[in-house]
Amino acid sequence: MTKDELGKKIKDRRNTMSMSQRQLAEYAGCSVVTLSQIERGKANPSFETLAEIFHFLNLEILVTVKKS
Repeated sequence: MTKDELGKKIKDRRNTMSMSQRQLAEYAGCSVVTLSQIERGKANPSFETLAEIFHFLNLEILVTVKKS
């Protein structure tokens, strides 16, 4: 999934839940500016931030670990 696709998924779900960026940002522990950048595919959020966002939006996060 690209950053743009991820951001769209987050924004779409947030809007479906009638939630403001401020509400989600407060829960996730990030700024509204950062959340806006995530939703536009312009930021590289930490795993912890994404996990908080996905938890609050009731979305599943799947992680694949590559062997080097």
